[in-house]
Amino acid sequence: MELSSQGFNQSDISTVLQVDKSIVSRDVAYLRYQARDNLQHHIHEVIPAEYEKSMNSLNQVLRLTWAIVSKTPDEKTRLQALTLITETNKYKIDLATNGTIVTDALKCVQSKMDHLDNNNNNDKIVEPIATEEGKTTTSTTNGVF
Repeated sequence: MELSSQGFNQSDISTVLQVDKSIVSRDVAYLRYQARDNLQHHIHEVIPAEYEKSMNSLNQVLRLTWAIVSKTPDEKTRLQALTLITETNKYKIDLATNGTIVTDALKCVQSKMDHLDNNNNNDKIVEPIATEEGKTTTSTTNGVF
C-alpha cells in the first residue's frame, strides 16, 4: 500500500520487494477488497453514528439556549440566544436534508463494485480465514469479492 501510494506500479513494487508479480497482484486485489469493506463500514456504521451524535449535540444546544431566552431579562442576550437558536436549526435542517455526501459515497461504492465485478470475474482472491484452532490461514476464491 505504501509503495502504491508513492506512485509505484505493481511491476516496480515486485522489483523493490523482490517478490513475484503475482504476489503483488494478489495483495493489491486483497487491499482493494479490504478498502471496499472499510468504506462500507464507514458508510453504514460510522456516518449514521456521527449523525446521531451531531443531532443530539444540536438538540442540547437548543435546550440550553431556550433556557437562556426564558430566564434572561436582558434583551441583547435574548436576541443573541435567539440568533443561536436560528443558526442551530439551520444546522439541523442541513444535516437532515443534505444527503449529498452519503449519496455520492454510495454511488462511489456501487461504481467501484461494478468496476471490480467487470474487471475481476476471473481473478483469484486470497482472503484470510480463521481455523478451528484460532490460527489464520487463507482461502482462494474465484470471481467477485
